[in-house]
Amino acid sequence: MDQTKTPVSQDASLAPPIYVVSGGEGLVGSEVARLVISQFEGVQVPVIVIPNVHTPEQISEVIEEARVSRGTILHTLMEPGVRRDLMRKARDNRVVEIDLVGSVLARVATLVGKEPLGKPGLYKQRLSTYFDRLEAIEYSIKHDDGARTDELHDAEIVLVGISRVGKTPLSMYLAVLGWKVANIPLVKEVPPPEALFQIDRRRVIGLVVEAEQITARRRHRQRRTGMAFGSRYVSQETTEDEVEWARRLFRQHGWATLNLTDRSIEESADEIIALVARWFKHGTEIDPSGES
Repeated sequence: MDQTKTPVSQDASLAPPIYVVSGGEGLVGSEVARLVISQFEGVQVPVIVIPNVHTPEQISEVIEEARVSRGTILHTLMEPGVRRDLMRKARDNRVVEIDLVGSVLARVATLVGKEPLGKPGLYKQRLSTYFDRLEAIEYSIKHDDGARTDELHDAEIVLVGISRVGKTPLSMYLAVLGWKVANIPLVKEVPPPEALFQIDRRRVIGLVVEAEQITARRRHRQRRTGMAFGSRYVSQETTEDEVEWARRLFRQHGWATLNLTDRSIEESADEIIALVARWFKHGTEIDPSGES
């Protein structure tokens, strides 16, 4: 039988074990068992996780082991038939079993008027999604504003654009949705990092905003921070020149261009995700002459 035991010392005074029986990986049951055991100082209780239990033979085997060791079974079995089989066999063999999900499932089913799916492993899937999002957020923070360009090959999306187009907030929003995003600031007088030209161009999204809005944002930033950025930075003429230069750069390298003027972050993120998903799932080529 596939078992995972917690490390315990070999001591004759050990309490009988707790068997965590699950149709999935046993994450919930093992956490509950260890949480409870932690409340008893100096007590050693072996926790034996028995995952992926789906058959009568597996149930009979764990029941027999628990009977011989005088152990207790904690179970989080989602499949109704398997759960009933374990409870019946435990009763027949005088093995203590504790159902961690049955009563909760029954109560929620009554509340919502629906039957549960009965599928093991859904908790693990949700937990995996949670950690994937944390990883994406961490990546995007570390690769904000042109940082760590030597790691651009790990990015799922790379946003590029001149100052004040909104690269950082859009990067963070996409990261919360689970995308690993890097963003690169473009300065006309400074060559972009070489790594930007070595990654798949379909991952690169060029961002533009109409010059009038860019200029207003830059002037607001200057007033808010009290920093003197120089007259050229907040000049409408300079901004118009930078916007046109950025558009030419995007076309030159075959990067998709997304115009964020008067668009919400949510709307912009949805379009970026749709573009990237379409290109990589269906092999669609980018039309660099177009602008969304």
